[in-house]
Amino acid sequence: MARRIVSEFLGSALLLATVVGSGIMADRLSGGIVALALLANTIATGAVLVALLLTFGPISGAHLNPVVTVCDALVGGIGWREVPGYLVAQVSGAFAGVATAHAMFGLPAYVASTHIRSGPAQIFSEFVATFGLLAVVWGCSRARPSATPFAVGAYITAAYWFTASTSFANPAVTLARAASNTFAGIRPEDVGWFIAAQCAGALAATGLFQWLQPAKSKNS
Repeated sequence: MARRIVSEFLGSALLLATVVGSGIMADRLSGGIVALALLANTIATGAVLVALLLTFGPISGAHLNPVVTVCDALVGGIGWREVPGYLVAQVSGAFAGVATAHAMFGLPAYVASTHIRSGPAQIFSEFVATFGLLAVVWGCSRARPSATPFAVGAYITAAYWFTASTSFANPAVTLARAASNTFAGIRPEDVGWFIAAQCAGALAATGLFQWLQPAKSKNS
């Protein structure tokens, strides 16, 4: 269990260091062209997701996301006793990643974001983004588990562009990005609705895939 917790902490920290760090670098180098900055941020995030899932997957499953952990427990993938440790590791790792990114670019460890991400369209986008992410996770992990890291990386890369919210799809990521007043940030007052939509999307996809593609262990 200790190895799993450390794995989730490190994976989450490296994920946020990449999301925030690449956002800062992209913003500084794009010359004010937001589309270019978003593209650079997208490529870095999608690429690191593949690398992190391949690296930490054999140790902890590389959830790196509280809704993945809770939904995995709901379908019997991990025990409920393990869930609190995973969640603490993911959230604390995410905040450590933000501080790491800020340190690399000479910024204060934490600054509340002023980046407005509010309104029904943004909230619905987070529902769609998280629904799609969990659909990819369940579909691939049950049919082609070796393809899961690449499928998740590809999905998040695409979801950055087809969702109005740029696809946070992760409560730990959302909380931590509220502490970064940079390109990747989100206002603290917008966090609650994002997380609610993420939870709803994750539960909807999990319920659907329990019917579409039931786990073999429960339907042998």
